[in-house]
Amino acid sequence: MSVNNNESAQAGRVPDSPAKVSAAPPRPLRIEPVPLTTLVARADARLIADPAAVDIAITGATLRAQHVIPGDLFAALPGARVHGADFAADAIAAGAAAVLTDEAGAERPSLRDTDVPVLVHTDPRAVLGEVAAWIYGEPSLQLAVLGITGTSGKTTTAYLVESGLRAADRVTGLIGTVETRIAGERLTSAFTTPEAPDLQALLAVMVEQGVTHVPMEVSSHALSLGRVNGTRFAVGAFTNLSQDHLDFHRDMEEYFAAKSLLFDGRSTHEAVVVDSAWGQQLVTPQTVTVSTEPGTSAVWRASDIEIVATGEQRFVLHHPDGRTATATLPLPGAFNVANAALAAAILDTAGIELEHIVEGLATVEVPGRMERVYLGQDFTAVVDYAHKPAAVAQALQALRARTEGRIITVLGCGGDRDTAKRPMMGEAAVRGSDLVIVTDDNPRSEDPAAIREAMLHGARAVGPVQSGEVLEIGDRREAIVAAVERARPGDVVLVAGKGHETGQEIAGVVHPFSDRDELEAAIRDKLEVTV
Repeated sequence: MSVNNNESAQAGRVPDSPAKVSAAPPRPLRIEPVPLTTLVARADARLIADPAAVDIAITGATLRAQHVIPGDLFAALPGARVHGADFAADAIAAGAAAVLTDEAGAERPSLRDTDVPVLVHTDPRAVLGEVAAWIYGEPSLQLAVLGITGTSGKTTTAYLVESGLRAADRVTGLIGTVETRIAGERLTSAFTTPEAPDLQALLAVMVEQGVTHVPMEVSSHALSLGRVNGTRFAVGAFTNLSQDHLDFHRDMEEYFAAKSLLFDGRSTHEAVVVDSAWGQQLVTPQTVTVSTEPGTSAVWRASDIEIVATGEQRFVLHHPDGRTATATLPLPGAFNVANAALAAAILDTAGIELEHIVEGLATVEVPGRMERVYLGQDFTAVVDYAHKPAAVAQALQALRARTEGRIITVLGCGGDRDTAKRPMMGEAAVRGSDLVIVTDDNPRSEDPAAIREAMLHGARAVGPVQSGEVLEIGDRREAIVAAVERARPGDVVLVAGKGHETGQEIAGVVHPFSDRDELEAAIRDKLEVTV
């Protein structure tokens, strides 16, 4: 018998904290109950239970007590500051039928004295993905999940792949930083990659709604923390690697090792951009290689790149079978040509024809990624998510190729994140711009002035011959207005760092804020004054 859990799954929204509210993630309409004993055996877990309570079935999984639905397996995982077992009483009160935890969790008072079955595993996080996949019917085996990892380009590549799939009339899902989409319906993304139970439930929903292909961003955090365990990828793809997330990973080698987990056998096929030493390390005889470098032996290549009068890029796409096609890309920058070539390799591996691939590249729209804001002004205005030193440098290089005017950059750095990149961000911005306005990004719990000072330190280290003017305006709205006011005909204004985001987190409170909206408002005000 299957169970309909959807109404309760979509009901109630409860606070995680005073700063934010967490909505219950989607769940499939119907779930085939899984016997608890089956989960115990497949997870190789130790079961603590009254014999009379063993003969039960599980119909869902979650690691958040506030999202528990009767019949769920509650995953009580150890954390950096608290243990999930501390919330087990709430989960059980909400109807959790069983709990998965570690030895320490099983000894917590809330579980030591419970009548609910407890599954004990030495590393419950490692098996949670597989367990959730079994509960939801192993949905990734019924979909073509196309996983994309790397520092930069994951989002753009995912949208390029989805655009090609839609051109070929496939029913698509999309999982990523900006949003999650199920057959065209948009959900807001909380993470680049959802937690393991939420991901498996989401994939099961996609199966129910007739989705066939799912481009998916796969972060290093997700790979390290086991969020994609239990997911089978039809294609695993790699864009590039540059400094980021060194607040989470010890160094670049550990960061790369995390990315490499996508290629540990969980992907049926692999596609890799080999224009860097990092990508080259992933190549095996079965790898579909991708390059934009001249003279390469990669099986997918892009060459003869040119910028056309409309600002688009045109290039020749080389298919492994010797065919070529002229592709048009509405996104600037050589790095986006590499993303497009990788998307082509992914799509081809997934069985999409070259004509649909080219159509998809030409019609893609990527929110907050080199997104132009045009209201009739005589200068170019762009919003981009670049929040890493290499991404900032690449964005500025791409924009420099499109203008003979000045480049004015508005840029900040996030708080409670990799501190080492802050001076590097300031340096990258000042090297590629004529005017840099250092401002706030998401300072979170940190002193915004201290973050700006770290960026300014990097900017000042660049010699005056190699750098442009630097201003400091902490208020991001004021910084955007100042950039627009200073823009002359033919200039470029780049507002970087937040891209698609619609909030700014300051001292634990998320305030509504959209770079695109603020940039539009500033341009509109300038145009009204001019008129």
